[in-house]
Amino acid sequence: MNDRAANFFSLFASSSTLICCALPSLFVVLGAGASFASLLTIFPFLIVLSQFKVTISLIALATIALAGFAHYKTARLPCPADPELGRACLQSRKRARVLYYVSVSIFVFATIFTYLVPRVIFS
Repeated sequence: MNDRAANFFSLFASSSTLICCALPSLFVVLGAGASFASLLTIFPFLIVLSQFKVTISLIALATIALAGFAHYKTARLPCPADPELGRACLQSRKRARVLYYVSVSIFVFATIFTYLVPRVIFS
């Protein structure tokens, strides 16, 4: 799996944790439980996704770890000697790094709102 595909897959996985798990918690924290209930009538698959939140979170974590490993390995490979290709290589690595950090940020945000915030609020 190349670096770019791994980063896009990690972004998809972290976004799925955001949709399934953090979105309901965020609505409840903001006092918009009724809005979330009406959202469930439009998108009923969110209930099914929420039932598997631990599995989805673990798969997302594994995917992000795999993308991080791929990014780590490819970041140290040499770029082509050709100036134009070398510039494109460095630019691609920078974009991949940004995409990876966005994925990690989304995952951390989703994890906090899924597992930590409800414990603080309801304890």
